[in-house]
Amino acid sequence: MAKASTIKTTFSRETSVSTEIKADSKTIWGLLTDSANYPKWNTTVIGIEGNIKPGETIKLKSKLDPKRTFKLKVKEFETGKKLVWGDAMGNRTYTLSNGGNGSVNFSMTEKIGGLMFPLFAKYIPPFDESFDQFANDLKKEAETLTNTK
Repeated sequence: MAKASTIKTTFSRETSVSTEIKADSKTIWGLLTDSANYPKWNTTVIGIEGNIKPGETIKLKSKLDPKRTFKLKVKEFETGKKLVWGDAMGNRTYTLSNGGNGSVNFSMTEKIGGLMFPLFAKYIPPFDESFDQFANDLKKEAETLTNTK
């Protein structure tokens, strides 16, 4: 089971999680970049509108804050390796690397902050549980897809 950790400072908060997935990076990347199917495998997401492609903007609804729609720009897109999306307040980075023996090391980090961060930090819910769930959902779906090939 993946276990997230959070580092807090006065002007930022960074949450990270990582897990080993017994699947190839193509399968995992396919799940991470298929916006229409996110809610089918990811229990932390209500839905994503738009295409997860370089320079595109997506609209994400999360179960952490269901009343809010996050407008996020895809800032980095290195197929099979790294995906970054975010807004003016922060970025979420997904990284895939070779884990050996047919597995992939998946990591996800979100850093939010800035000079105004102390004013609204108390309104942002903790991400740890949601990150654990995201990583475990991704692992389960990617490994299920791999084992049914």
